[in-house]
Amino acid sequence: MAYDTLLYDTDGAIATITLNRPDRLNTIVAGMPDDLEAAVHEAVGDRAIKVIVLRGAGRSFCAGFDFAGGFHQYDEQITTDGRWDPGKDFIFATAPSLGPVPKFMSLWRSPKPVIAQVHGWCVGGGSDMALCADIVVASEDARIGTPYSRMWGAYLTGMWLYRLGLTKAKEHALTGRPLSGAEAARVGLINAAVPFADLEADVRRRAEELAAIPLSQLAAMKLIVNQAYENMGLHSTQTLGPILDGLMRNTPDAERFIATAESDGVGAVVAERDGPFGDYSQAPPGEQPNPDHVIEP
Repeated sequence: MAYDTLLYDTDGAIATITLNRPDRLNTIVAGMPDDLEAAVHEAVGDRAIKVIVLRGAGRSFCAGFDFAGGFHQYDEQITTDGRWDPGKDFIFATAPSLGPVPKFMSLWRSPKPVIAQVHGWCVGGGSDMALCADIVVASEDARIGTPYSRMWGAYLTGMWLYRLGLTKAKEHALTGRPLSGAEAARVGLINAAVPFADLEADVRRRAEELAAIPLSQLAAMKLIVNQAYENMGLHSTQTLGPILDGLMRNTPDAERFIATAESDGVGAVVAERDGPFGDYSQAPPGEQPNPDHVIEP
Protein backbone atom coordinates (compact mmCIF):
# COMPACT_ATOMS: atom_id res chain seq x y z
CA MET A 1 0.00 0.00 0.00
CA ALA A 2 0.97 3.64 -0.47
CA TYR A 3 0.62 5.93 2.54
CA ASP A 4 0.40 9.72 2.74
CA THR A 5 2.24 10.26 6.05
CA LEU A 6 4.60 7.31 6.40
CA LEU A 7 6.72 4.80 4.53
CA TYR A 8 6.41 1.03 4.80
CA ASP A 9 9.26 -1.32 3.95
CA THR A 10 10.12 -4.95 4.59
CA ASP A 11 13.45 -6.71 4.82
CA GLY A 12 13.24 -10.41 5.56
CA ALA A 13 11.15 -10.93 8.69
CA ILE A 14 11.27 -7.24 9.71
CA ALA A 15 8.79 -4.55 8.65
CA THR A 16 9.78 -0.91 9.12
CA ILE A 17 7.21 1.86 9.48
CA THR A 18 8.80 5.32 9.07
CA LEU A 19 6.81 8.43 9.97
CA ASN A 20 7.53 10.66 7.00
CA ARG A 21 6.80 14.34 7.62
CA PRO A 22 10.40 15.35 8.32
CA ASP A 23 9.85 19.01 7.44
CA ARG A 24 7.32 19.16 10.31
CA LEU A 25 9.26 16.92 12.73
CA ASN A 26 6.73 14.17 11.94
CA THR A 27 3.99 15.98 13.84
CA ILE A 28 0.67 14.16 13.83
CA VAL A 29 -1.95 15.26 11.32
CA ALA A 30 -5.42 13.85 10.78
CA GLY A 31 -4.40 11.04 8.42
CA MET A 32 -1.36 9.77 10.30
CA PRO A 33 -3.08 7.57 12.95
CA ASP A 34 -5.09 5.91 10.17
CA ASP A 35 -1.93 5.31 8.14
CA LEU A 36 -0.19 3.90 11.20
CA GLU A 37 -2.99 1.47 11.95
CA ALA A 38 -3.18 0.37 8.30
CA ALA A 39 0.58 -0.21 8.14
CA VAL A 40 0.50 -2.27 11.33
CA HIS A 41 -2.35 -4.34 9.90
CA GLU A 42 -0.33 -4.83 6.70
CA ALA A 43 2.60 -6.17 8.72
CA VAL A 44 0.36 -8.39 10.84
CA GLY A 45 -1.23 -9.83 7.70
CA ASP A 46 2.12 -10.61 6.07
CA ARG A 47 3.10 -14.14 7.07
CA ALA A 48 6.76 -13.42 6.37
CA ILE A 49 6.91 -10.64 8.97
CA LYS A 50 7.70 -11.38 12.62
CA VAL A 51 8.85 -8.00 14.00
CA ILE A 52 7.81 -4.37 13.36
CA VAL A 53 10.13 -1.36 13.77
CA LEU A 54 8.60 2.11 14.14
CA ARG A 55 10.82 5.16 13.56
CA GLY A 56 10.73 8.75 12.27
CA ALA A 57 12.43 10.31 9.25
CA GLY A 58 14.59 13.40 9.56
CA ARG A 59 15.54 15.06 12.85
CA SER A 60 12.86 13.60 15.12
CA PHE A 61 10.70 10.64 15.91
CA CYS A 62 7.54 12.73 16.41
CA ALA A 63 7.01 16.18 17.92
CA GLY A 64 3.36 15.60 18.90
CA PHE A 65 0.14 16.79 17.33
CA ASP A 66 0.41 19.51 14.69
CA PHE A 67 -1.58 22.53 15.88
CA ALA A 68 0.13 25.14 13.70
CA GLY A 69 -3.14 25.83 11.87
CA GLY A 70 -5.18 26.22 15.04
CA PHE A 71 -6.13 22.52 15.10
CA HIS A 72 -8.78 23.12 12.44
CA GLN A 73 -7.88 19.85 10.75
CA TYR A 74 -10.23 18.19 13.25
CA ASP A 75 -13.13 20.66 12.99
CA GLU A 76 -15.45 18.17 11.34
CA GLN A 77 -14.92 15.66 14.14
CA ILE A 78 -15.06 17.95 17.20
CA THR A 79 -17.02 21.11 16.33
CA THR A 80 -20.57 22.08 15.41
CA ASP A 81 -21.30 25.43 13.74
CA GLY A 82 -17.74 26.52 14.46
CA ARG A 83 -17.88 25.78 18.19
CA TRP A 84 -16.37 22.92 20.18
CA ASP A 85 -18.89 20.12 20.61
CA PRO A 86 -17.95 18.02 23.68
CA GLY A 87 -20.28 15.23 22.61
CA LYS A 88 -18.61 14.92 19.23
CA ASP A 89 -15.18 15.20 20.82
CA PHE A 90 -15.55 12.35 23.29
CA ILE A 91 -17.02 10.07 20.63
CA PHE A 92 -14.19 10.92 18.25
CA ALA A 93 -11.53 10.48 20.94
CA THR A 94 -12.70 7.09 22.20
CA ALA A 95 -14.27 5.31 19.21
CA PRO A 96 -11.94 2.54 17.94
CA SER A 97 -12.69 3.46 14.34
CA LEU A 98 -12.06 7.19 14.83
CA GLY A 99 -9.79 8.21 17.67
CA PRO A 100 -6.01 8.58 17.47
CA VAL A 101 -5.44 6.63 20.71
CA PRO A 102 -7.20 3.44 19.57
CA LYS A 103 -5.15 3.63 16.37
CA PHE A 104 -1.89 4.13 18.30
CA MET A 105 -2.90 1.04 20.24
CA SER A 106 -2.69 -1.05 17.08
CA LEU A 107 0.99 -1.23 18.05
CA TRP A 108 0.01 -2.70 21.42
CA ARG A 109 -2.57 -5.09 19.98
CA SER A 110 -0.35 -6.40 17.19
CA PRO A 111 0.57 -10.02 17.96
CA LYS A 112 3.95 -9.25 16.41
CA PRO A 113 6.38 -7.36 18.67
CA VAL A 114 7.02 -3.69 17.92
CA ILE A 115 10.29 -1.86 18.56
CA ALA A 116 10.14 1.95 18.63
CA GLN A 117 13.38 3.58 17.44
CA VAL A 118 13.36 7.05 18.99
CA HIS A 119 15.60 10.00 18.21
CA GLY A 120 15.29 13.77 18.36
CA TRP A 121 11.98 14.98 19.76
CA CYS A 122 9.51 12.39 21.01
CA VAL A 123 6.97 14.57 22.78
CA GLY A 124 3.26 14.94 23.42
CA GLY A 125 1.24 12.56 21.29
CA GLY A 126 4.51 11.32 19.80
CA SER A 127 5.53 9.95 23.19
CA ASP A 128 2.10 8.35 23.59
CA MET A 129 2.61 6.64 20.25
CA ALA A 130 6.15 5.42 20.96
CA LEU A 131 5.26 4.06 24.40
CA CYS A 132 2.56 1.84 22.85
CA ALA A 133 5.41 -0.20 21.37
CA ASP A 134 6.75 -3.25 23.20
CA ILE A 135 10.40 -2.22 23.28
CA VAL A 136 11.60 1.39 23.07
CA VAL A 137 15.21 2.23 22.24
CA ALA A 138 16.29 5.87 22.03
CA SER A 139 19.37 7.86 21.18
CA GLU A 140 20.95 9.22 24.34
CA ASP A 141 20.26 12.82 23.29
CA ALA A 142 16.59 12.30 22.40
CA ARG A 143 14.05 14.30 24.39
CA ILE A 144 10.90 12.54 25.59
CA GLY A 145 8.18 14.50 27.35
CA THR A 146 4.59 15.71 27.58
CA PRO A 147 4.55 19.51 27.31
CA TYR A 148 0.75 19.24 27.18
CA SER A 149 0.96 18.60 30.94
CA ARG A 150 1.35 22.39 31.24
CA MET A 151 -1.31 23.46 28.78
CA TRP A 152 -3.77 22.06 26.27
CA GLY A 153 -3.95 18.38 27.06
CA ALA A 154 -3.87 15.34 29.33
CA TYR A 155 -2.28 11.90 29.19
CA LEU A 156 -3.80 10.07 26.23
CA THR A 157 -2.65 6.43 26.19
CA GLY A 158 -1.70 6.40 29.86
CA MET A 159 1.51 4.57 29.00
CA TRP A 160 3.55 7.06 30.99
CA LEU A 161 1.64 5.90 34.07
CA TYR A 162 2.01 2.19 33.41
CA ARG A 163 5.70 2.34 32.49
CA LEU A 164 6.75 4.55 35.44
CA GLY A 165 6.19 4.04 39.15
CA LEU A 166 3.93 6.40 41.08
CA THR A 167 6.69 8.75 42.20
CA LYS A 168 8.05 9.55 38.75
CA ALA A 169 4.67 9.35 37.02
CA LYS A 170 3.23 12.00 39.33
CA GLU A 171 6.29 14.22 38.94
CA HIS A 172 6.14 14.22 35.14
CA ALA A 173 2.35 14.47 35.04
CA LEU A 174 2.47 17.65 37.10
CA THR A 175 5.55 19.33 35.61
CA GLY A 176 5.72 18.04 32.04
CA ARG A 177 9.50 18.04 32.33
CA PRO A 178 11.22 16.14 29.51
CA LEU A 179 13.74 13.35 29.88
CA SER A 180 16.75 12.72 27.71
CA GLY A 181 16.92 9.28 26.16
CA ALA A 182 19.60 8.36 28.71
CA GLU A 183 17.44 9.58 31.62
CA ALA A 184 14.35 7.80 30.26
CA ALA A 185 16.26 4.51 30.18
CA ARG A 186 17.63 5.09 33.67
CA VAL A 187 14.16 5.53 35.23
CA GLY A 188 12.64 2.65 33.26
CA LEU A 189 10.37 4.61 30.94
CA ILE A 190 12.11 3.02 27.95
CA ASN A 191 14.27 -0.06 27.52
CA ALA A 192 17.62 1.38 26.45
CA ALA A 193 19.47 4.45 25.23
CA VAL A 194 22.50 4.31 22.94
CA PRO A 195 24.64 6.84 21.06
CA PHE A 196 22.85 8.03 17.95
CA ALA A 197 25.54 6.50 15.75
CA ASP A 198 24.64 3.08 17.14
CA LEU A 199 20.85 3.47 17.20
CA GLU A 200 19.86 1.86 13.90
CA ALA A 201 22.30 -1.03 14.36
CA ASP A 202 21.11 -1.65 17.92
CA VAL A 203 17.46 -1.71 16.88
CA ARG A 204 18.25 -3.99 13.95
CA ARG A 205 20.11 -6.39 16.24
CA ARG A 206 17.17 -6.52 18.63
CA ALA A 207 14.71 -7.06 15.78
CA GLU A 208 16.80 -9.91 14.37
CA GLU A 209 17.02 -11.54 17.80
CA LEU A 210 13.23 -11.49 18.11
CA ALA A 211 12.83 -12.73 14.55
CA ALA A 212 14.80 -15.85 15.51
CA ILE A 213 11.99 -16.86 17.91
CA PRO A 214 8.84 -18.64 16.63
CA LEU A 215 6.07 -16.14 15.98
CA SER A 216 3.57 -18.10 18.05
CA GLN A 217 5.92 -17.88 21.03
CA LEU A 218 6.37 -14.12 20.58
CA ALA A 219 2.62 -13.62 20.31
CA ALA A 220 1.89 -15.71 23.41
CA MET A 221 4.39 -13.89 25.60
CA LYS A 222 3.26 -10.47 24.37
CA LEU A 223 -0.37 -11.37 24.99
CA ILE A 224 0.12 -12.49 28.58
CA VAL A 225 2.04 -9.34 29.50
CA ASN A 226 -0.51 -7.12 27.76
CA GLN A 227 -3.37 -8.89 29.49
CA ALA A 228 -1.84 -8.24 32.90
CA TYR A 229 -1.84 -4.52 32.18
CA GLU A 230 -5.33 -4.63 30.71
CA ASN A 231 -6.41 -6.15 34.03
CA MET A 232 -4.89 -3.14 35.81
CA GLY A 233 -7.40 -0.87 34.07
CA LEU A 234 -5.52 0.27 30.98
CA HIS A 235 -8.68 0.54 28.87
CA SER A 236 -10.54 2.66 31.42
CA THR A 237 -7.50 4.93 31.75
CA GLN A 238 -7.50 5.36 27.98
CA THR A 239 -11.19 6.25 28.06
CA LEU A 240 -10.74 8.95 30.68
CA GLY A 241 -7.49 10.40 29.30
CA PRO A 242 -8.77 11.52 25.87
CA ILE A 243 -11.97 12.90 27.44
CA LEU A 244 -9.91 15.00 29.87
CA ASP A 245 -7.68 15.99 26.96
CA GLY A 246 -10.72 17.37 25.15
CA LEU A 247 -11.74 19.38 28.20
CA MET A 248 -8.23 20.74 28.67
CA ARG A 249 -8.13 21.86 25.04
CA ASN A 250 -11.17 24.05 25.64
CA THR A 251 -10.65 25.90 28.90
CA PRO A 252 -10.30 29.70 28.63
CA ASP A 253 -6.55 29.35 29.08
CA ALA A 254 -6.39 26.70 26.36
CA GLU A 255 -8.46 28.78 23.97
CA ARG A 256 -6.05 31.69 24.42
CA PHE A 257 -3.14 29.28 23.89
CA ILE A 258 -4.40 27.97 20.56
CA ALA A 259 -5.50 31.43 19.40
CA THR A 260 -1.97 32.71 20.01
CA ALA A 261 -0.53 29.74 18.13
CA GLU A 262 -2.82 30.53 15.21
CA SER A 263 -2.08 34.26 15.15
CA ASP A 264 1.56 34.46 16.25
CA GLY A 265 2.84 31.01 15.41
CA VAL A 266 3.60 27.90 17.40
CA GLY A 267 7.03 29.19 18.36
CA ALA A 268 5.58 32.15 20.23
CA VAL A 269 3.13 30.17 22.30
CA VAL A 270 5.65 27.41 23.03
CA ALA A 271 8.14 30.03 24.24
CA GLU A 272 5.48 31.39 26.60
CA ARG A 273 4.60 27.93 27.90
CA ASP A 274 8.10 26.49 28.31
CA GLY A 275 10.18 29.62 28.92
CA PRO A 276 9.69 29.59 32.72
CA PHE A 277 10.95 25.98 32.81
CA GLY A 278 13.84 26.52 30.38
CA ASP A 279 13.28 23.24 28.58
CA TYR A 280 12.06 21.79 25.25
CA SER A 281 12.77 24.43 22.57
CA GLN A 282 13.60 26.97 25.30
CA ALA A 283 16.48 24.89 26.65
CA PRO A 284 20.15 25.64 25.88
CA PRO A 285 21.36 23.85 22.73
CA GLY A 286 23.24 21.26 24.80
CA GLU A 287 19.96 20.21 26.42
CA GLN A 288 18.15 19.68 23.12
CA PRO A 289 18.51 16.85 20.60
CA ASN A 290 21.45 17.25 18.25
CA PRO A 291 19.92 18.66 15.00
CA ASP A 292 22.59 16.86 12.98
CA HIS A 293 21.23 13.49 14.05
CA VAL A 294 19.05 12.63 11.06
CA ILE A 295 17.39 9.36 10.03
CA GLU A 296 17.30 8.93 6.28
CA PRO A 297 14.08 7.21 5.18
